Amino acid sequence: MDISPLAEQYPEWTAALTHSQYLRQLFTARPELPQILRGLWRQPLAEDLLHALLTPVATDEATLQRQLRRMRQQAMAYLELRDLCGLADLSEVMESMTLLADVATNAALAFHHAALTREYGEPLDHEGKPQRLMVIGMGKLGGRELNVSSDVDYIFVYPEDGETAGPRRIENFDFFNRLGKRLIAALGEITADGQVFRVDMRLRPNGDSGPLVSSIAALENYLIGQGREWERYAWIKARIMNVGENAQPAWLETLQNTVRPFVFRRYLDFGAINAMRDLHAQIRREVARKDMAEHIKLGPGGIREIEFIAQVFQLIRGGRDSRLQIRPTLGVLEQLVERSILPADTETELRLAYKFLRTLEHRLQYVEDQQTHMLPEAAETRKTIAASMACHDWDELLTLLNVHRAKVSAHFEAVFSDPGENGHPLDDLWLGELNATAGAAKLSELGFRQPAESWERLAALRESGRYRQLPAVNRERLDVVGPRLISVASRQPEPDLALGRGLDLLEQIARRGAYLALLQQYPQALEKVARIVGASSWAAAYLNQHPLLLDELLDTRLLDTATDWPMFRAELDRVLTEAAGDTEREMDLLREMHHAQVFRLLAQDLAGLHSIERISDHLTQLADIVLETTLSLCWQKIMARRDAPERRNPAFAIIGYGKLGGKELGYASDLDLVYLRDEADTDPDAERDYTRLGQRINTWLSNRTPAGQLFETDLRLRPNGDSGLLVCTLDAFRDYQLGHAWVWEHQALTRARFVAGDAALGRRFEAVRKEILCQKRDLATLKTEVLAMRQKMLEAHADHDDTWFDPKQDRGGIIDVEFMVQYLVLGYAATHPQLTANLGNIALLKMASSLGLIPVEQAEAVRNVYRKYRRLQHRQRLNETQTRLSRAEVEPYIATVRELWRFLFEE
Repeated sequence: MDISPLAEQYPEWTAALTHSQYLRQLFTARPELPQILRGLWRQPLAEDLLHALLTPVATDEATLQRQLRRMRQQAMAYLELRDLCGLADLSEVMESMTLLADVATNAALAFHHAALTREYGEPLDHEGKPQRLMVIGMGKLGGRELNVSSDVDYIFVYPEDGETAGPRRIENFDFFNRLGKRLIAALGEITADGQVFRVDMRLRPNGDSGPLVSSIAALENYLIGQGREWERYAWIKARIMNVGENAQPAWLETLQNTVRPFVFRRYLDFGAINAMRDLHAQIRREVARKDMAEHIKLGPGGIREIEFIAQVFQLIRGGRDSRLQIRPTLGVLEQLVERSILPADTETELRLAYKFLRTLEHRLQYVEDQQTHMLPEAAETRKTIAASMACHDWDELLTLLNVHRAKVSAHFEAVFSDPGENGHPLDDLWLGELNATAGAAKLSELGFRQPAESWERLAALRESGRYRQLPAVNRERLDVVGPRLISVASRQPEPDLALGRGLDLLEQIARRGAYLALLQQYPQALEKVARIVGASSWAAAYLNQHPLLLDELLDTRLLDTATDWPMFRAELDRVLTEAAGDTEREMDLLREMHHAQVFRLLAQDLAGLHSIERISDHLTQLADIVLETTLSLCWQKIMARRDAPERRNPAFAIIGYGKLGGKELGYASDLDLVYLRDEADTDPDAERDYTRLGQRINTWLSNRTPAGQLFETDLRLRPNGDSGLLVCTLDAFRDYQLGHAWVWEHQALTRARFVAGDAALGRRFEAVRKEILCQKRDLATLKTEVLAMRQKMLEAHADHDDTWFDPKQDRGGIIDVEFMVQYLVLGYAATHPQLTANLGNIALLKMASSLGLIPVEQAEAVRNVYRKYRRLQHRQRLNETQTRLSRAEVEPYIATVRELWRFLFEE
């Protein structure tokens, strides 16, 4: 068709008219359209404009069909002009097409629902309330990414079975089945005006062989009993199109609660990689069979591969991170970068490729308004397409296309490649295809120092009932991971330990296919597992108890030493807010996030990135956040049924003693806690409420849930110990400390600090603490009391073997250092109140020497010994070895501590 007359009349549209044969034909068939559009096209397509094209409201089906089709024609012309003339970007094009589909769908739905209602009455639920059909847009329609010549993929769901109100009563199923058929015809039938959209219903339960409509209950039964992996992928973008007047919120919530757990699993579902890899292989076979390598959607490096990359991580992680439960592909990629799941440069390349491919897709479809993804063969069409993509010629366009597709393919292979596809050189060793002698010899060649024992350990696993009874898919995954574990273990400093502990982990997770899939898909994670479990038996046991932590090994930030605690606190608050009201879930989330941070610190610790003091600081900060969060959650639940806004924040404080108070927490430290309340809260139920709060906090911290435990707690340092009140007022605490406390309780108070709760009450506690510690004391009496307490502790841990030394309990060890510091604080704080600062033993020793209370040289020597003791103790605990050391090895340390002890207590 000669475009000259149109181009001369509308020169600003030359690019669009040159490109689109459909547009030229449409303007010829409807000569009024150019004049209508000329005054509108410079503004994005608006919903009001589409609705205006459907007025007056149709009173018969023929009028409705004509209105819908002519609306589509005008909208397409509008969009082609804006896009091909450079006014619309990709996001506008996709949103405008989705808007057109939404308006058309809802208009047809409303018309035919009203028509059926006049004959059969409203379809009623069990309460006699009218129901509406929920039209679920799938795929690009659901994601608001519709292309310009797309099908619309629907699934039809109605709330519940029943029957209509009459006059002619029919089953709700029949009513909605008729409505669905009429909706499909209203949009999909080809009339003299064409069609609105081709309608595809194959994504519904059981596809073409299933009923056209399903109740929510029927859908739930199908998803639970028959839902397949590819359907999880399909449902990711599902969107209810008729939200608002046409659907009650309760129905929407019920439907969402039905679909969400099917799509997004609560666990990390790394098995989704295998499922989507299989689905993609099917697509690849179909592409090859139909010679569709140049298909820009389904071919190598095409649009579908970008979508798969985004969606597989949604399936894996969306159940545990609601921010990934979004629909737009580019939005998902952006979220993956924020979570360090994809590198930023990967996201950039995928985003640019997606925009290029989707734009090219639209250029291909604009030509004749056909759903095509194949590159054209005609030279003239190629020239037109190249020009519309801002390329000088077809070769330049093809070069750009191939660059994008190559990058997409590379990223796709990085995510979906099968590490076990070509086997492993150590398969024979893992599968027991060698005899014992040959197997041990091969292990020896690999560097194992106890090859016979390691061979026996491998054989024991292979021959175990647990291995033989594994589901086939789990055993296949384990057989991929096993030889790789042998390989990475052989490269560790202690290969036999790394292998044995690694096998313990594999046995622990053998029935949990998602974790095996993680280790199968990410060999770098297996390398880190071997390194960590080989370095620490405690770390190995911790990982066995909490295999969810394997996911942390995939984070490239694992060894970043700058923990962002405000960000951690904000993320903790976010996930707990999402789980609000579900106590079990809240407790599990709190544990999971705590364990993840502990594991990160552990990995950094084993990599030598932190001093013991820094590790303790981090663990203490983490415990403080957990305690603050736990207190808040528990109080909210106690106050949930109380109308007492003035008590929104509890007048309650958690006081940390011992290692928590002194900021010297280790990985498995108990928490020594005291609970205080403000006597100013005069509510009649205050004592009961705060006692319940203390009990609930203790339960939340110490109870074991499926996610494990937070902390063991010890509340015996409260006034009167186990026989005292669980929660006491600050005044009562002060009275007890001044009038009834033993000296050892004042020693403990030197390391106490406010940890969580009411900050004002915390400041008052600190004032009371300082008042008590600054009392004038008789040094001789104090010395006697401290020595007596130390003697009791020695007798309680008596060990008559002088060849061994317990760095914590024995004379010259850690407790001696702590007692000396406590004596200095209690004995001299009256004249040197700065000693009451809770700075830790090392800093207080330095302060005491600067005040002239102890010799500077001795103080510095003891400070160094204390650091060494703590490092030794920490190392022993990481490997769960005996706490005793050879006395001969540490005799100089003992002598250093004993010298200062004699200076303070024996001179």
